[in-house]
Amino acid sequence: MDIANRTLLITGANRGIGRALLEEALRRGARRIHAGVRGGFRHSDPRVTPLEFDVTDPRQVERAVAQVRELELLVNNTGILSADDLTDTDSIRRHIEVNVLGAARVTNGVLPLLKRTRGAIVNNVSLAAIAAVPATPGYSMSKAALASMTQSLRALLAHTGVTVHAAFIGPTDTGMSRGIEVAKATPGTTAQGIYDGLAEGQEDIFPDPMSRPLAHGWRDGIAKLLERQFRAFTPSANVA
Repeated sequence: MDIANRTLLITGANRGIGRALLEEALRRGARRIHAGVRGGFRHSDPRVTPLEFDVTDPRQVERAVAQVRELELLVNNTGILSADDLTDTDSIRRHIEVNVLGAARVTNGVLPLLKRTRGAIVNNVSLAAIAAVPATPGYSMSKAALASMTQSLRALLAHTGVTVHAAFIGPTDTGMSRGIEVAKATPGTTAQGIYDGLAEGQEDIFPDPMSRPLAHGWRDGIAKLLERQFRAFTPSANVA
């Protein structure tokens, strides 16, 4: 998908990778961007329409998506990250609630619009979905679950023309990664890589310098082989 003249919804669009995705979409000529944010947000470009909602609140999600009349691309970008050691089950629950169930709520809310336009979904995952980062197990678990959800959606929606993509993002220099001393991509670089991968039709996008070298091994690996094989178990009621 080339996003020029397209209508997008980007969650978590006020900062970090989400803000970079918004600015890059404007640069590439998007027609309208619905910017999903939790707090007050304004943008000088008239193509940007702020949508204030919390992805963990079903009623807020419902009210927000009701304001969207047309949609061709959903980017589920909202996420949280905090350190834990698996003794704090509340932390695990928060990660799942925001990073997985939040994305599911928004996706389900806008799916009728995406089916109408034969659009696309991009779920911003993480390399932590492939191999857990021990300092952030709750985050890693949630991103692995989001990657699994992406694979299921991909199979369940194949007959509708809606494509579903996972962006396996490496360390990026945002507030979320502050204090983690590793080499990091800029948010702009990561945003450009996500849109480039989408334009190339990549199911799984490795958008930044750290993740990109892993792309070939992933696409030719056992995980993708099993994903393709398991599509045979897609319920017939959903693919008729």
